[in-house]
Amino acid sequence: MSDVVAVLTYKSKASILETGGTQSWVLDRARASRCDYVVICRNAHTRDPEGPEAHGSAFMVGKVKDIVPSTDTPGRWLIQISEYADVDFPDEWAGRNPVGYWKDSSFPRIDFKNLPYQPVSPGRGRGMTIAEAKAGLSKTFEVPEDAIEITIRA
Repeated sequence: MSDVVAVLTYKSKASILETGGTQSWVLDRARASRCDYVVICRNAHTRDPEGPEAHGSAFMVGKVKDIVPSTDTPGRWLIQISEYADVDFPDEWAGRNPVGYWKDSSFPRIDFKNLPYQPVSPGRGRGMTIAEAKAGLSKTFEVPEDAIEITIRA
């Protein structure tokens, strides 16, 4: 039996893949790190949802790679995924909080081990600018951007 973290997000599949996971979560890092999978459900009852899925529908399942500081919101977490599968399961969301911890048996319609997973390559749409790299490193290491030096050798 596997542990699963489920999240309710307004972000699109494209945003999640660009980031390499789903982020800006207040969660228990130790507990989330023990999870094998993340079930990503649509929050359609919020500001400008980025996807067409019905509220509470599971639209992605990811294999949890790591839990790292969010690149978006200081003090929050990014659930990195190594692989993902597109799914379409309506009414999978349960609970009041946007993060929940479950066993895989809580999702009887999802066959976690046999989904057609694809590798995740964060940022594959475009490269990263020096300013974006400095901003991300600044948040991660809690230092000012002007304290970060980046050297590129070609």
